[in-house]
Amino acid sequence: MAQATSPAPSWAHPLVREWWKFAEPTEAQAQGWPAILAGRPTLIAAPTGSGKTLAAFLACIDRLVRKALAGNLLDRTEVLYVSPLKALGNDIHKNLEAPLGEISRLAQERGLPMQTIRAAVRTGDTLAHERRAMLARPPHILVTTPESLYILLTAAKSREILKDVETVIVDEIHAIADDKRGTHLALSLERLDALVEANGKRSPIRIGLSATQKPVELVAQFLVGTGRPAPATINIGHLRPLELAVEVPKSPLGAVASNEMWEEVYDRLAELARGHRSTLVFVNTRRLAERVAHHLRRRLGEDAVEAHHGSLARRLRLAAEKKLKSREARVLGAAAPLELGIDIGAVDLVCQLGSTRSIAVALQRFGRSGHARGAVSRGRLFAFTRDDLAECAALARAIRSGELDALRIPDCPLDILAQQIVAACAAGEWGEDELFSLVRRAYPYRDLPRADFDGLLDMLSEGISARRGRYGALLYRDRVNRKLRGRRGARLVAITNGGAIPETALYSVVAMPEGTPVGTVDEDFAVESLAGDIFLLGSTSWRIRRIESARGRLLVEGAHGAPPNVPFWRGEAPSRTDELSRELSVLREQIGTLISNGAEGHSRAIAWLRQECALDDAGAEQLVQYFAEGRKVLGAVPRVAHTSRRFWSGCVRPRVFRISIYPDPGAPILRP
Repeated sequence: MAQATSPAPSWAHPLVREWWKFAEPTEAQAQGWPAILAGRPTLIAAPTGSGKTLAAFLACIDRLVRKALAGNLLDRTEVLYVSPLKALGNDIHKNLEAPLGEISRLAQERGLPMQTIRAAVRTGDTLAHERRAMLARPPHILVTTPESLYILLTAAKSREILKDVETVIVDEIHAIADDKRGTHLALSLERLDALVEANGKRSPIRIGLSATQKPVELVAQFLVGTGRPAPATINIGHLRPLELAVEVPKSPLGAVASNEMWEEVYDRLAELARGHRSTLVFVNTRRLAERVAHHLRRRLGEDAVEAHHGSLARRLRLAAEKKLKSREARVLGAAAPLELGIDIGAVDLVCQLGSTRSIAVALQRFGRSGHARGAVSRGRLFAFTRDDLAECAALARAIRSGELDALRIPDCPLDILAQQIVAACAAGEWGEDELFSLVRRAYPYRDLPRADFDGLLDMLSEGISARRGRYGALLYRDRVNRKLRGRRGARLVAITNGGAIPETALYSVVAMPEGTPVGTVDEDFAVESLAGDIFLLGSTSWRIRRIESARGRLLVEGAHGAPPNVPFWRGEAPSRTDELSRELSVLREQIGTLISNGAEGHSRAIAWLRQECALDDAGAEQLVQYFAEGRKVLGAVPRVAHTSRRFWSGCVRPRVFRISIYPDPGAPILRP
């Protein structure tokens, strides 16, 4: 692999080289810059903490700095950064302001007149006056999400600020490539290309950033679409030095975790936190993030622990991130948002409660510790039941062997296509053949049959048949000239109904009398609550003053530390991936073979689990005993049966029941 020979990139402007504050470029940067500077689409696949984001941004910043010094920097957006999370977008904006400000200061010190380079965030959290300011004076660098990019491309005024984009950076591309959000983004990128080309310019250069992906060639194809040259692929790999251990409570594991077992885990987490400066405790649900933070606060102090998840208001999320970064808090109880690279400073240890159900997610989460070049990640994986222990052992073995979940990109989802067709035609007139060609350039629609496309146009232009006639016609279709355009109201329908994130019924939580947003809770939780009830949100106890069902709000006031209930959110527990299911099947088969040889086989099985699966003596002995008891009753150690994620791809709204591996005390195990 190519290595940098000088601390600062030699191709950069002297001001940018002077600003450079790192010892030397990382491998991802040194290998990625030549392709980016050559104007080639580029995919950088490297572990967390390898400098991928700076590799993508620095070339863009250098180009903008040169224009600003020459006085050629116009009020137009040239760089578009797309993040799968609103919180990550805010973090990137914060990290952009620092280098841009320091480079501007250096220019002033050298007496060089330099125009101001502006960056802005456009997400669902962006305030109305900030959105208006962007339209009046577009930022040079725009940070957004896939859903907000779709709205920007569809709304009349905001389309104008995108017609000059030269570079598109898609971060954490692996997190969305294998679901409909990624398919939605792929079509938005094609619409962006068409918008820029209609302005007489070359289509934007696409740069993709990914930490965990398999196969990387598929991600590269997804990034550029079809009918284009393959991108330059910089594959540093996904593995970093990782010290990983699977831990079990002192009490013997059973089918369900007991209250005593949870207390032992909380005590162990507090012990680990005291031995480290900063600790992330990852869980699989928002409910558990709140519960863990609450119990750890009782052990470590009110100011030492914070909760972080997607149902907290932006203000509380940013405050929690800031406290951990500044070392005001020692522990952060976190759900999914923090696994995707948000800057929370140096983290010494990551603890995961229960299996992540995915190899890639585990790598992302454990990679948050030692988030720096050359640092070693440290992780602890806690098991709560005997089945969970087997899955954690298989997960640890998969990580050690370099296994990774394979991406499965959805094939021609017509619901997403219908959204984008309406949005595109609402923004301007399209020829049917021209629009079909655009759709086929997006990788998920590379094999879209023309008959399916035409059938979708029939539905969108003629509406849906009902007893009292037809309704839902959103397009005008000129069958003679083969032209399409949106009907009146189509743009509003497209903007208010776009996206692929499942719609959930949530109630806003508002602190009174200030009227400050606190976060959201599930509608079922809000409906089942009463005025005077106390619940936990953001590691704070809140007392319900009033429930406003018509407005979907809970009006609350501080409960001053009174014992709280913990809210719930439906449908957030993850499913196990096929690859992890296969690893678990292999583990069961291996242990079954070993324990069939009597006492000697038992000893060998324990030694194998310790060596291959990062288990300690207590965990290995319990797992071998569990399999041995099952073999005695059933005659064999069962292998894993699992349902592929592809099974659900054609289902509209399947009713799924989940078995909780760590249910709340006293709660039923089976939940809808």
